[in-house]
Amino acid sequence: MKKIILVEDDPFLIDIYVSRLKDEGYEVKVSSNGEKALEEIKKGTPDLLVLDIVMPKMDGWTVLKEISEKIKSKEIKVMILSNLGEKEEVERGYEMGASGYLIKANYTPTEVVEEIKKILE
Repeated sequence: MKKIILVEDDPFLIDIYVSRLKDEGYEVKVSSNGEKALEEIKKGTPDLLVLDIVMPKMDGWTVLKEISEKIKSKEIKVMILSNLGEKEEVERGYEMGASGYLIKANYTPTEVVEEIKKILE
């Protein structure tokens, strides 16, 4: 079973994505901020980190930086799922190692799950 950490602070979106991902057979852990996500990664490397950028305590950019600098385990795939959609932000995400960058407003939850499946194949 593939393990996904969903880093999201919106309870509504958490409910939707956790339900859909579990229905697809994934193990899903939720972290409501970047600090909790890094703690969860240290417990066990996920197959995929679905990462929001704008969050309390520690934003997604800082999480990406910490992963690339300090997490020495196997490569962690990261898919950014954010409302930040400026070209510069999308480019920054890929430059920092993201495998995908989805703008929340442009994708339905079903489409997001399909993109996650592609990354994990």
